Amino acid sequence: MALKTVGFAILGAGMVADYHHQAIAANAELGARLVAVAHYNPTRFSEISTKFDVPCVTQEKMLADLMVDVVCICTPSGQHVAQTIAAARAGKHVLLEKPMALSLADADDMIAACDQAGVKLGVVLQRRAESLFQRIHSAIQAGDLGDLTLGVVTMPYYRSQAYYDQADWRGTWALDGGGVLMNQGIHLVDLLLWYMGDPVEVRAYADTLHRGIEVEDTLAATLCFANGALATITATTTAAPGFPHRIEIYGTNGCIQVEGESVRRWTLADPAKATIEAPEASIAADAGAGGDPKGIAPTGHIAIFRDFIHALREDRAPQVDGVEGRRSLATVLAVYRAAGLL
Repeated sequence: MALKTVGFAILGAGMVADYHHQAIAANAELGARLVAVAHYNPTRFSEISTKFDVPCVTQEKMLADLMVDVVCICTPSGQHVAQTIAAARAGKHVLLEKPMALSLADADDMIAACDQAGVKLGVVLQRRAESLFQRIHSAIQAGDLGDLTLGVVTMPYYRSQAYYDQADWRGTWALDGGGVLMNQGIHLVDLLLWYMGDPVEVRAYADTLHRGIEVEDTLAATLCFANGALATITATTTAAPGFPHRIEIYGTNGCIQVEGESVRRWTLADPAKATIEAPEASIAADAGAGGDPKGIAPTGHIAIFRDFIHALREDRAPQVDGVEGRRSLATVLAVYRAAGLL
């Protein structure tokens, strides 16, 4: 598909829609342009149109617009399946926020609908598109760390009760699909799987300790992989004022420790044998998304949009397509089952 311009429409107008707006604008040189925003509430059309500087319309009108090539779905997670299938049937490519769905059956229906319609399906697990995390993946694939033995994900996040109270869907099973792991932690789960593979056994504990929500605010899990390697995930949204997340990968030849979006250690037993040059380590990282849901740089969204546009032009799968997006969902659901939440 050789598109000179790629017309995007954003479905939803919340915080994450701003990131999609920025990413579209940042890829203007590739022909990306925002055509419309769709919203369920007509009384907000004027306000939203002014904010995004494009018409705000109903979902039905947006899907009928021939100028729209790609629909960016930025709505509560529980709405993704119906909206994705509707977009696919209208012949629109779909780039949607994480988690792609709340059940594997829904994810499979979304993948099938896009395949049947001949449209691309991409999931915004944007850290895979950032150069640091790609560099780590390359080092692991090259064998720089040797045989992987241990992965560690730590998420001492903070989200106040007011954060959950600002929208009825937040913290609900029906529309959020889970708490700290499904909403915030799925990005790091995705990286863990990208680096170590899919787990074959999961054990977990989870509870709602301090927030007035249906879903978990604190969780601990242990994952076992096919080669015997283990990983731990600990996560909470109750650690005031919020601290940077960490992801650590250990192997028989060394380790990589990342805090926030910065390397703390990249240490090999024999650095002379490295195939991927280690970046300079940082001394400290700020809390970022750990303390503020807006504390996420737009670079990952910009990169994932750039890849999606190239996927359209080259007629290939996006870097994180529906099949890849399904993997992190499957592991989050497995953790929830192990913890007795499902």
